[in-house]
Amino acid sequence: MNLSALHPNLRVRIAVGFLQRLLDSMVMSFMAIYLAFEYGVAVAGVLVVTVMVLGVVGTLAGGHMSDARGRRRTLLLGETGVCLTFALMAVADSPAWHSPAIVYCGYLVNKFAASFAMPANDAMILDVTTPESRKLVYTINYWSINLALAFGALLGGFLYNGHFTLLLTLAAGGTVVIAAATYFLIAETKPEETEPEETERGQNERGETGGAAEPRGSILRDFANGYRLVLQDRAFGRLLVAATLFMSIELQLINYIGVRLARDLPAQNLLSIGSWSVRVDGVEMLGILRAENTVLVVALALVAHLVLRRVPDRVRMYAGAGLFTAGYMVLAVSDTGWVLLVAALVLTVGELMDVPVRQALLADMVPAASRTRYMAVYNLNIRVALVVASLCITIGSVLPPWGMAALYGVFGLVIIWQYHAILTPSAARAELARA
Repeated sequence: MNLSALHPNLRVRIAVGFLQRLLDSMVMSFMAIYLAFEYGVAVAGVLVVTVMVLGVVGTLAGGHMSDARGRRRTLLLGETGVCLTFALMAVADSPAWHSPAIVYCGYLVNKFAASFAMPANDAMILDVTTPESRKLVYTINYWSINLALAFGALLGGFLYNGHFTLLLTLAAGGTVVIAAATYFLIAETKPEETEPEETERGQNERGETGGAAEPRGSILRDFANGYRLVLQDRAFGRLLVAATLFMSIELQLINYIGVRLARDLPAQNLLSIGSWSVRVDGVEMLGILRAENTVLVVALALVAHLVLRRVPDRVRMYAGAGLFTAGYMVLAVSDTGWVLLVAALVLTVGELMDVPVRQALLADMVPAASRTRYMAVYNLNIRVALVVASLCITIGSVLPPWGMAALYGVFGLVIIWQYHAILTPSAARAELARA
């Protein structure tokens, strides 16, 4: 399958997703720095946590509305909100006004609106893909996102100092293009009538209807019932646990491992040619490792799809999780630059083996009637993982590096156990889990 064979909605969403991630990385990566300079580090931390909490609310609200009212309407509301708040932030940061409080309020609503639209975007991809095409689609999307994050961070880093208003203005203009693309080029993809499937899902080993037949007079009752059905799905819960632990390990690089490298890694030569050498300390090594991971994902994602497309999915998930975990275990203990670089290569290969297949497995297990609710709950794994990764900094102050490596190993074993529990007993997923 090639890009021209994909559904038109899908091609538009991949292009729009690239621009969205580019703008988000270009601006939002520097908002914590902006708030720290304006209000101090302690207050900035509280303000960022508030944004995260409101983002969770936006995700759940967007998931419910998309299933109830449609993907396109939800996307348009969210993307219009993002556009308007970027414009407000640009005006508020301009020399004529310069109101950090208004910039923060715009940031708060901006992240709510972006989170509101995210489940609808994810569900639309599921609506217009087939089981046969999903691994390719998720590989392309994953590659596109990483490329956008790399370019966005680079552009934002150059323009942040002295040109933050320009960054916000560019973001506002970019989101106008995104909203226009959704309005003119995107068709509704919400399944027409799938309540029986949702009802069956709601029974889920309980022998009851799960509330699907209850009166729908209350919006709050509909909201609660819809998410109750999602939380009762045991297989989905196992995949959510695996995804959360996977993300918790990935975030170690900018949490515990980053702190360890900055504090403990001795300055050393990575490369020496005659009198010329490349000498790095812990902070510089951290930057190199992050750049290596991003560059390898961009360079190898599509190649990995071609090379691994005949490898059984079960093998890819087990081996991918194992390599990914092993790479981070080495990062937790090694003080040798080249060993760290090889470990980063290993974990990136594991990441490329695992992520597209896990996304395809998720797509196969969610019922059409509740796709965006499922995606809304699934996307919360990032928030939970951020908390776990932050706690690991505190745990790392007590445990030695080998203890943290062992903890990552436990996370990896739990991930593989969850995969095994999902793939083994279900005959319905035998095709996906062929081994």
